[in-house]
Amino acid sequence: MTTLGSATADPGEVDTGRLTVGETRDGSPIGLPVCVINGADDGRTLYMQAASDGDELNGVGVLREVVPRVDPSELAGEIHIVGIVNYHAFQVAKHRNPIDDTKMNRAYPGDTEGSSSERIAAATFDVARDADLVLDLHQGSTSRMINEARVRCGRRHRLHQKCLELAKVFGAGHILDQKGPDGQLARAAPDEGVPTIDPELGGSVGFDEESIQIGVDGVFNVLHYYDFIEGDVERATQTRAKSFDQYGSPAGGLVDFHVDLGADVARGDRLFTVTDPFGTRKAEVTADSAGVFWRTRRLPQVASGEYVCSVGTDIDSY
Repeated sequence: MTTLGSATADPGEVDTGRLTVGETRDGSPIGLPVCVINGADDGRTLYMQAASDGDELNGVGVLREVVPRVDPSELAGEIHIVGIVNYHAFQVAKHRNPIDDTKMNRAYPGDTEGSSSERIAAATFDVARDADLVLDLHQGSTSRMINEARVRCGRRHRLHQKCLELAKVFGAGHILDQKGPDGQLARAAPDEGVPTIDPELGGSVGFDEESIQIGVDGVFNVLHYYDFIEGDVERATQTRAKSFDQYGSPAGGLVDFHVDLGADVARGDRLFTVTDPFGTRKAEVTADSAGVFWRTRRLPQVASGEYVCSVGTDIDSY
């Protein structure tokens, strides 16, 4: 028998329930939606979570496609899932937890006696540290971004190669292999010996079906490769970036991009121009380094110094 919160499943069964992580302002219990899939045969444990940032919904879209397609009678091992991590932010469609104005994916490993976000992080980290593999499903917030998988433990970490292998197997097409900020699950869980990646499934307002499908395919690649479910994985070459160049706007105005997401750029290539509302050009920005056009803001209006786009640099194939 396996249990997660109020969800309990014997071998060959699936169950859903709630994981209590605190109380709302009126004293009602907060329960994160959870699912356990207990395979008929023994094997590894995979932990997946989504909506650590409350407006990043593609991961939720992935889970609602994956769970009905996994037959526990054909599964070896267990899958533990928290479907919506950032409960408060999800309710109001915001990125950060409005109770403590915290970005959830900076709160790991959490604190059972801490802030709202720290308590949620502690509860979900307990689930993650008991797994053999972790997929923390994200997207590029509501920016425009390519599909990628992030390896955040750092290239000198003892689990780096295992995390990189997991990202390669997931197969989003691009990998960011760069040590992440303190408090990310994909940094904290490898310190506990659990290979963890942070798939960033595009960027959208609401669901993006193409990115969701890439996520669904990625989850099943992992399930096949690590012997949860029988099947072969056709492993494709991934483009890996080891760092970013980020570009702000030299002037306020309206942005026009001259490069498509995912395109290769050379040093000196024009990335974007800024005009006033009447079409007069105010600034032009070119690439400082060769790389891949990785991410952009969604809305065209910018103030001087405001973030506009990112180029993934130090590129190779893996």
